[in-house]
Amino acid sequence: MYNFNMAGLNLAGKNILVTGAGRGLGRAIAIALAEHDSKVFALSRNPSTLDSLVKEQPSIEPIVADVSDWQETRRKLEDLRTMDGLVNNAGIIDTDPATKVSKEKIYKILDTNLLGAINCTQVVANKMIQVGRPGSIVNVSSNTSLIATAIGILPYAMSKGGLDAATRQFALELGPYNIRVNSVNPALFRTTNMSAQLTEEFPELIKQMELRTPLKRLAEVNDVTGPVLYFLSDLSSMVTATCNVIDGGTLNCTVY
Repeated sequence: MYNFNMAGLNLAGKNILVTGAGRGLGRAIAIALAEHDSKVFALSRNPSTLDSLVKEQPSIEPIVADVSDWQETRRKLEDLRTMDGLVNNAGIIDTDPATKVSKEKIYKILDTNLLGAINCTQVVANKMIQVGRPGSIVNVSSNTSLIATAIGILPYAMSKGGLDAATRQFALELGPYNIRVNSVNPALFRTTNMSAQLTEEFPELIKQMELRTPLKRLAEVNDVTGPVLYFLSDLSSMVTATCNVIDGGTLNCTVY
């Protein structure tokens, strides 16, 4: 499932931190990197999912932390070796109408999806700068930052719009140190816990999305893992400050 044979990635021996790595996309990215002989540091707030990940890929080093806890995450990351790459994948979603969502719920989602990514980027990038090491940072954003896709996800869309802005700003300020920052912006996945939460609440969503997509299917986890590995690799050495939509053509095509 996670086997990639992309020539020229040259990821072997690179130290790469993946947040939200216990399940779903983060887990797939961590496994794919390990299969490319990267030294993977997998961060998740759930020890049991990390245990199963390490059982599957013993070379992966687990880190138990909740990225919404700024100080705890910072302490744990500052103890790590200098990274060559970072994937800010940790994210949560909750649903409420935009006219009713509470400030507390907005803050909860921003703390994880946006501030958590900023915090991890600061620590990892500063360590790269201190030793003069080039690197690549990939933010897992969403097409909800670019288009209104579903009712009830205002805080999530806000967090991903902010993450796209952070991607560009970090790319600008880290560029002189040869540290690149890009985002991937997938549409709804078919096979993740987050998509299951949405489709249970909105059962017609999958069918509607497939009808609106020129490729007539939703993204699978591996459709996003490959682009993430590309941005971590030297194949994308002149690519930074970009937001990359992975949606089967939905954003730029009108399908009747």
